[in-house]
Amino acid sequence: MTVLDRPGGSSRDTEHRPVSPPRWRPRVDPAPLLPDAEPFRLLGTDRRGEVSTSRLRGLYAQLLRGRRFNAQATALTRQGRLAVYPSSTGQEACEVAAANVLAEGDWLFPSYRDTLAVVTRGVDPVAALALLRGDWHTGFDPLACRVAPLCTPLATQLPHAVGLARAARLRGDDVVALAMVGDGGTSEGDFHEALNFAAVWRAPVVFLVQNNGFAISVPVERQSAAPSLAHKAVGYGMPGRLVDGNDAPAVEAVLGEAVDRARRGEGPTLVEALTYRVEAHTNADDASRYRSEEDVHAWRAHDPTELVRAELAERGELTAEFVEEATAAAEAMAADLRERLQQEVRPDPADLFAHVHAGPEPRLAEQAAQLREELAAEEETARTRGEFRS
Repeated sequence: MTVLDRPGGSSRDTEHRPVSPPRWRPRVDPAPLLPDAEPFRLLGTDRRGEVSTSRLRGLYAQLLRGRRFNAQATALTRQGRLAVYPSSTGQEACEVAAANVLAEGDWLFPSYRDTLAVVTRGVDPVAALALLRGDWHTGFDPLACRVAPLCTPLATQLPHAVGLARAARLRGDDVVALAMVGDGGTSEGDFHEALNFAAVWRAPVVFLVQNNGFAISVPVERQSAAPSLAHKAVGYGMPGRLVDGNDAPAVEAVLGEAVDRARRGEGPTLVEALTYRVEAHTNADDASRYRSEEDVHAWRAHDPTELVRAELAERGELTAEFVEEATAAAEAMAADLRERLQQEVRPDPADLFAHVHAGPEPRLAEQAAQLREELAAEEETARTRGEFRS
């Protein structure tokens, strides 16, 4: 039976007339969630006086160290000591700020490009590079460092950060999670799922998007039609903030405010930091195929280290003694990194069975015993052949 077949019915009588939903209203006022039209800045503005000279000096030393770390890791890749290195040269302000704003008990969830943030958080540089060397999935204890392993799959660290932050809130622990991701990662489903859960649960988590212009070779304008990546926050019901990602004190200020907000129980924040990947995606990438040297040169003029240096110089605080001290500390770090990564790694075959399960597992124990027997037999054969040759 159709509508027209019903007794007394007609198409005119049953025609749908749309009306407004009863008592409809926005769940959240979107206005306070919207990012500002221009990225937040401190250096080079009338507000630069809000940053103390001592803070600027500390940031300058960290940025110098970060730049030297990137240069040394890139050189080690060319020497075959690292399998690959995704450099964060030009993005050091985001890297150091992300680590600086966290309390000791907070957690950092980095992507594969965020090795510098991991090192700034206090992890041994050699241990932080273990994954990129191909030694271990991670060379440090995440629980001890409060740093999740470097994440190579795009954006999969974001749901992990939300889960940890949600669990901490349920347990009553004073913990904030800060998750780092690139602009390319915002195109992944994990990004959207993480933001949705975080906002619904009001989880104490901060999402830092380092918009460095490209997802490998794909520019941002071919990834998203949104006014900015920070605008994506509004669709999930959290604030979006836009910041100059090369202005180190500005990034610290915005991230610090977001961390404080999360700690107060006011929920997550999405921060988009506008920065630039000065070097190629990795040592295996030819960036000249998709961007011009003119663009790179323009961003070099907005270098995060030089911005802080210029402010210190204008205040008359860029003394030769201070620069020499900061440079020497960076060189010492690079020399130590170089020396220790030149050493050959002697893997222990028993490590194949370590950290696979939380506890002993019968099948793995059997396989480990079998491997020990085979290695012992090979050693005995080699010893016998050595005696025969003598």
